[in-house]
Amino acid sequence: MNLHLPAVNATLNGVATLLLLSGLGAIKSGDRVGHARFMRLAFAASATFLGCYLYYHLAVARGSPTRFHGTGVARVAYLALLGSHTVLAVVNLPMVLRTIWLAHKERWDSHKRLARWTFPVWLYVSFTGVVVYVVLYHLNPEPVVSSTP
Repeated sequence: MNLHLPAVNATLNGVATLLLLSGLGAIKSGDRVGHARFMRLAFAASATFLGCYLYYHLAVARGSPTRFHGTGVARVAYLALLGSHTVLAVVNLPMVLRTIWLAHKERWDSHKRLARWTFPVWLYVSFTGVVVYVVLYHLNPEPVVSSTP
């Protein structure tokens, strides 16, 4: 099971992405109840992801991350993707918590104002989490080993 946690994490991020888009569709069509339901489910998927991610990196991988072996432009692109994903993931958590709290308190004007920033960041983080997984676990070239003594 532990070896499959990166795939579970990517799946949770993918589910969160779909739920976020469904929540956006619901609110755009005026369905506040559906919107609230989708956003709670997106939060649950993201929170479950965070728990699994932390467990994997703290208990399973123990500081030995899977490395990207690409070089040149591919490496720069991957590191830019990973860097933006990581920084925005850290920024995203307090934004999501505050946006949800504002909804809970029915402070709709403040909720809507913050959600306009929170939503695209949360969507980007969830979607790029899947992309990082695919690149790292499915498109990662084998490490180059020098045969010269």
